[in-house]
Amino acid sequence: MPIRIAHPSQIIKGEIHLTASKSESNRALIIEALCNDSLVIENLSISDDTKVLNELLNNSSQDKNEGSENPNKQKSGAVSDNNQRVLSVNLAGTAMRFLTAYLAIQDEKVVLTGAQRMKERPIKVLVDVLNQMGADISYKENEGFPPLNICGKKLFGEKITIDGGISSQYISALLMIAPKLAQGLTIAFEGEIISKPYINMTIEMMRYFGAAVQWEGDALVVASGNYKARDFKVEADWSAASYWYSMVALAKEADVTLYGLKQESLQGDAVVQSIYKNFGVTTEFVEGGIRLRKKSAFSTQDLELTIDFINCPDIAQTVAVSCAALNVKAKLTGLKTLRIKETDRISAIQTELTKLGFSVDVDGDDILINKKSSFVNLQKNLEQAHSQNDGVVSLAMPSVETYDDHRMAMAFAPLALQKSIIIEDQDVVGKSYPNFWKDIASVGFEVV
Repeated sequence: MPIRIAHPSQIIKGEIHLTASKSESNRALIIEALCNDSLVIENLSISDDTKVLNELLNNSSQDKNEGSENPNKQKSGAVSDNNQRVLSVNLAGTAMRFLTAYLAIQDEKVVLTGAQRMKERPIKVLVDVLNQMGADISYKENEGFPPLNICGKKLFGEKITIDGGISSQYISALLMIAPKLAQGLTIAFEGEIISKPYINMTIEMMRYFGAAVQWEGDALVVASGNYKARDFKVEADWSAASYWYSMVALAKEADVTLYGLKQESLQGDAVVQSIYKNFGVTTEFVEGGIRLRKKSAFSTQDLELTIDFINCPDIAQTVAVSCAALNVKAKLTGLKTLRIKETDRISAIQTELTKLGFSVDVDGDDILINKKSSFVNLQKNLEQAHSQNDGVVSLAMPSVETYDDHRMAMAFAPLALQKSIIIEDQDVVGKSYPNFWKDIASVGFEVV
């Protein structure tokens, strides 16, 4: 369902208890499932992705797929099919990757599937590596893509060599099951490792729960052993914080406190602090979180940026929209993995920003934000329509297609500080930040 948002005053002030990190939550759930003893996970994410993973790990048998008409709206769940469980992750990409590895070492046969878009997202690299290690995984439909037939079994582990340029979720999936392998696991990397902070997050969380993981040159070595159950508190989500940084940058005045974030964070997206210094946003760590303010006299008129997102791809869309809205010339690189996310995010960003009147080019996997474009002056480009009743000229309201991608909706929402805007699918934010619309309404956004 579409949603219209606006912010007449352009002044943002308030306090937000920020949503929890789904990255930390999902790793904690997998490690919890691999522990021999119970533990408590505090501040678990309420995102759709985490709920899906939690449900499937708890072996839900309720059929929630029945009656689904739109494959992209298919619900997650566990159902029975000829004594074989069918698990659907819906649109949860992290759950698909993590569960593929997790189920490969469980003593059961399952089919792991998802919504139509999930069936278009490649998983061959992970499946090939697991099968190399002795797993029994095959494709139910198209080679290299879900759904997967998984026949779980005991794996012994060995040394494997993989391309460092693959999704960090593949590597994290392998790392987390590694202690449960009879011989542990050594992962050697070829080429540059992308999204390394996400791998480091996995390593640090594994160590917290007692796993022995270490770097040896360009290889990761994980010893065989058991995880130790310890209670764990999930930090708030720095990816979610990025949308607030963008709002502060675009506001006339801003003073926002976000609770739940830590100065010593495991999350690579904490780099958003330094990126938004370029736009006049200051970060102050306060008790329990951070305080964001905007320098009133700050100007981006002559600013030109080149930013590499190889370690923080999830905030690239947010920064792209901020640059366009502030008329900042920018080259955004390190975006290769955006092609295989919920949508082709590079194409989606270019399409939607161009539609809104901005000048955006794509060079390979780089996004180029050009100057001399303005969302405020978009009225000149919109089709005029005369009212049938009184002949008054009205203007179409600009709208943004989300492509079933939560980050498209939230990255573009700050533009409402410059002009009222329609987001075509309000429900998509549930994937990572279910309270997003409620939270922005609390700081003056009109959300209808």
